[in-house]
Amino acid sequence: MAKTKRSVENEIKRKMKELGTYKKEYDQIVKIYAGMLFQYQVFEEKFEESGYQITEEYTNKAGATNERKVPLLTAMESLRKDIATYSDRLCLNPKSLENVTPEKTKGSKLASVLSNLQ
Repeated sequence: MAKTKRSVENEIKRKMKELGTYKKEYDQIVKIYAGMLFQYQVFEEKFEESGYQITEEYTNKAGATNERKVPLLTAMESLRKDIATYSDRLCLNPKSLENVTPEKTKGSKLASVLSNLQ
């Protein structure tokens, strides 16, 4: 296993500090996000070990056998969605960071209008 849960958490905090979005009160959210990333990493390794098996045969209570998606893949898909949501909340992707800090790069419309009046 490449990274520990703690190292993932420290890496997230480091990235947030570099971006200027880290606050101490985000620590609990960072821990949850780091846990999801670590869990996804573990699932990804298990998925690779399975030979990237997507479906499996399943026999239900009535005795009918059907193909179904591997539960591991379902868990990974759900985690992907949650990871994307948390990365938005923590401003760890370019789109969410742009929405948080547009005034630093472009300046506000009000400021530009006021500066043109003078």
